[in-house]
Amino acid sequence: MKDLKKEFKPSSWSIDNKTSIFVLTIIITLAGILSYNSIPKESFPEIKIPKIFISTVYPGTSPANMENLVTKPIEKKVKSIEGVKKITSNSYQNYSVITVEFNTDVKVDLAKQKIKDEIDKAKQDLPKDLPQDPSVQDVDLSQLPILYVNISGDFDLNKLKNYADQIKDRIESLKEITRADIIGALDREIQINVDMYKMQAAQISMYDIKMAVGNENLTISGGDVKMEGLRRTLNIKKEFKDVDEIRNMIIKSPNGSPIFLKDIADIKDTFKEQESYARLGGKNVITLSIVKRSGANLIEATDKIQDILTDMRKTLPKDLNIVTTGDQSFQTRLTLHDLINTIIIGFILVTIILMFFMGATNAIFVAMSVPLSMFIAFLIMPSIGFTMNMIVLFSFLLALGIVVDDAIVVIENTHRIFGNGKRSIVEAAKMAAGEVFLPVLAGTLTTLAPFIPLAFWKGVIGEFMFFLPITLIITLMASLFVAYIISPVFAVAFMKPHSEEERDRKPVFSKGMKISTIVFAALALLFYIGKSKGLGNFMVLLILLNLLNHFVLLKIIHKFQIKVWPAFINRYEHLLTSVLKHPWRILGGTFGLFIFS
Repeated sequence: MKDLKKEFKPSSWSIDNKTSIFVLTIIITLAGILSYNSIPKESFPEIKIPKIFISTVYPGTSPANMENLVTKPIEKKVKSIEGVKKITSNSYQNYSVITVEFNTDVKVDLAKQKIKDEIDKAKQDLPKDLPQDPSVQDVDLSQLPILYVNISGDFDLNKLKNYADQIKDRIESLKEITRADIIGALDREIQINVDMYKMQAAQISMYDIKMAVGNENLTISGGDVKMEGLRRTLNIKKEFKDVDEIRNMIIKSPNGSPIFLKDIADIKDTFKEQESYARLGGKNVITLSIVKRSGANLIEATDKIQDILTDMRKTLPKDLNIVTTGDQSFQTRLTLHDLINTIIIGFILVTIILMFFMGATNAIFVAMSVPLSMFIAFLIMPSIGFTMNMIVLFSFLLALGIVVDDAIVVIENTHRIFGNGKRSIVEAAKMAAGEVFLPVLAGTLTTLAPFIPLAFWKGVIGEFMFFLPITLIITLMASLFVAYIISPVFAVAFMKPHSEEERDRKPVFSKGMKISTIVFAALALLFYIGKSKGLGNFMVLLILLNLLNHFVLLKIIHKFQIKVWPAFINRYEHLLTSVLKHPWRILGGTFGLFIFS
């Protein structure tokens, strides 16, 4: 059948402007690598569960009274909030908990604030002697600790607390960190234990002591003063520096003689009652629970924390033990590396399989669509708020065998029309892209169609799985761009006619092989010097694949294409011919399988 001279204009334009496309390819590659390095990396997507928990403590109250006095008044107010899906409550002895579930389209922060507002309205119906207001909490997975820093040593708890505060201040200065909570430390407390008899004899009340202490321990502004033509601000700082200042503070002078606080009270510099405990290896420690900022890079955050700890160990006492536990980046790093290695291995296998059916040159043109499509996806991901997590990497793994489909059709059609030099390669590439554009576009869209409904999946699972269809859609659309804009240009530049003599020639380490090996080796060395071990390993892998192809695979591929594949095609032709002679048997068998399967 004669090939029609049909062209796809964007492909024809790219072929006519090869230099621009080569530059564009380099830009996409470099920008994609930089974008991948900057994308936040984490184990799973940060999903906010649309549930709010309201807990209330009322000591000395039975479950029945708890329900009537606390639970029901709050439920009446909360159920009127827009977007509420379900309310469940449990009343226990001294305790009530209400779970409010919202629709997934409701913003959790806004819902939480609305619940707080309704609880404020319900306070008039709640018991007046509640020890504290009802607590409102949401489930935010991004607020889970990413790392624990445990501090211990032969020091008193006050000294350990000071060291923990120093480390906490350094860690909280990182932009990736929201906060570092101290667990197991004792908080300093100044106790004023008043002798009631002495206080009554001195005609002093608790209010007098409270006002005296509060008014002495102040930092206030004294206004502005003009000095030497300048207006200066005065600050009055009168904060207690030690316990003796509190002891020697004058409370009142009723009869002209001053009454000091130490005369009527015993002042102790001690600690608050311990509310949290931390132990490691059977010993008490002070632990810093570190929470990263939402959307920050987990791996980068933990690396910076480890750098801070390494630096502070040089200045802190040597017998101060600092141990990190619960490092979430370890599993994240392991998962990411495993999936990336799987993608690379899959890419290599796809390339080798394509080499058997299309030849080495055509297979490389097609396989190029895998990294280029992913680089384009890496460039788009930050703009839509995606992070590099397990779901996204699994999507890339799923797309690995699909992204090459478009390029396979375009390159194979180019090779067919080119006819081993019978037609100009430029004309062949333009015609090939024009002939198959609509079929390939239709095939890509039908591949994407089943994934589109997943993007509208409701509920928490739907939010979790949202990353999969969107990543696939972006990657497959990028593969369409690569197949019609970039692949034809490389085909025009590198697809050459070949002869049977070249195939039968014994492989030698030619000048071209030496140059390519030296170039890849130099790139690998540069990557290793720049501490990009992954890219360096990839360059070494390319060298090995190139040598394997040149000295081993070329002969095997040639035998496969000359003997094995034609024999398979002949058997298929015989099978198809026999089937066409008895079509009703196939139709009956198919119908039977449909009924009995």
